[in-house]
Amino acid sequence: MSEIFSSLMAGFGTALVPTNLMWGFVGCLLGTAIGVLPGIGPALTVAVLLPITAKVEPTGALIMFAGIYYGAQFGGSTTSILLNTPGESSSMVTALEGNLMARNGRAGAALSTAAVGSFVAGTIATVLLTFFAPIIANLALKFGPAEYFTIMVFAFTTVSAVLGASMVRGLTSLGLGLGIGLIGLDSISGVARFTGEVPELLDGIEVVLVAVALFAVSEALYSVLYPQAEDGERHRLTSLWMTRSDWKRSVPAWLRGTAIGFPFGSIPAGGAEIPTFLSYSTEKRLTKFPQEFAANKGRGAIEGVAGPEAANNASATGSLVPLLTLGIPTSATAAVLLAAFQNYNLQPGPLLFQTSGDLVWALVASLYLGNVILLVLNLPLVGVWVKLLSIPKPYLSAGILVFATIGVYGMRQSAFDLVLMLGIGWGGVAMRRLDFPIAPVIIGMLLGPMAERQLRNALSISEGNWLVFFQQPICAVILAVTALVLMIPHLLHRRGVRLSEDD
Repeated sequence: MSEIFSSLMAGFGTALVPTNLMWGFVGCLLGTAIGVLPGIGPALTVAVLLPITAKVEPTGALIMFAGIYYGAQFGGSTTSILLNTPGESSSMVTALEGNLMARNGRAGAALSTAAVGSFVAGTIATVLLTFFAPIIANLALKFGPAEYFTIMVFAFTTVSAVLGASMVRGLTSLGLGLGIGLIGLDSISGVARFTGEVPELLDGIEVVLVAVALFAVSEALYSVLYPQAEDGERHRLTSLWMTRSDWKRSVPAWLRGTAIGFPFGSIPAGGAEIPTFLSYSTEKRLTKFPQEFAANKGRGAIEGVAGPEAANNASATGSLVPLLTLGIPTSATAAVLLAAFQNYNLQPGPLLFQTSGDLVWALVASLYLGNVILLVLNLPLVGVWVKLLSIPKPYLSAGILVFATIGVYGMRQSAFDLVLMLGIGWGGVAMRRLDFPIAPVIIGMLLGPMAERQLRNALSISEGNWLVFFQQPICAVILAVTALVLMIPHLLHRRGVRLSEDD
């Protein structure tokens, strides 16, 4: 323990060198700005900057990349809350309650709990990374394809069941997302599936494209088609900062979000999206204010912002555990960071702490500093961001469509993607009108292909024996919990009906 502490102090000495501190600040600033733009994420940014920083010394370059990573994870929450336009797929769940709070004059509180929650979760997760990285990495190695498959089944089934007013509608939206996720080339056989002989669909449909279309484009179109549905008090700001009640409700949510996000970030089970959705479903079940949640036509619950944003940042830090200790990237950005390490002739893995200890501990120290920089950058900007809500609704909708178009076109420079975005956007309008939840569609798209791969791998290892999912203790427990989550609400509802009939 003392050896780790002394190494960390040496890392702070390196990270606090003015040049390295400047790189960290630049990375956080760029990452936050980029996270705001739909479709342009940290992975793309790090990849673009990779050749540019070839002449920058390794420590400074990696510190800047880490800043971009953190900043982009947080930046997506800003437009999710203010404009219902997620900058990152991991910010989608923030839009559910955050945008509703903004519509009811509480944008400042939503932005503040996102900023402070990111700081708290990022700091706690970095402490865990510092002291427990090897232990967590060893635990992750014990999970096989069968365990990962059941985790994913638990994730999308559980979350879909609690999103929206109806479980049936939530699961229907999930099925739609699973279907969209199957479009493209089969990952094993290479056979084209559900492409309709359209070449542009061979690579599948981008998750970010669907997220931007369903959240941003459908929001803009819906507000134009149904202006009477808009609340006249939407842009009236009642509070810029969090109240005492907000703090009391946010602190437990931050801690729970961190506890969910960090382990998921440490294992290859879907990146930051799964823990954010699981955190949201947890807060929805534990809250004392269920009437404030979007599914209950409320005014926006602050726990629904605090928990997922904490899970998002904790997961981002957790993904560095297998990257540094095992050389295994668990997200797209982590994969690009691995390329950055290799660009400097560094190979992440068990020997990295011995061969390049100074660099690694400087990187870990920069994560602590990055959290502080993000907090210092974003809290004073809350008032500035909130001013976006003073823009007249027609101009705001037009701006959303412009940014959505730029973000989606920037991913693959494809005109077909723009047509697809508009078509899916109109589908989102229909879903809103018919009261179908949008988030399960994204869950299905994200987890469907991964669950399919893990299912095939598990069956291949077990030689086609489906009982493998019940014979493995971890799998059996996860599936049992999933069944309970699906059955308990139905049983409670039937019991409530029976009691009312008796009365």
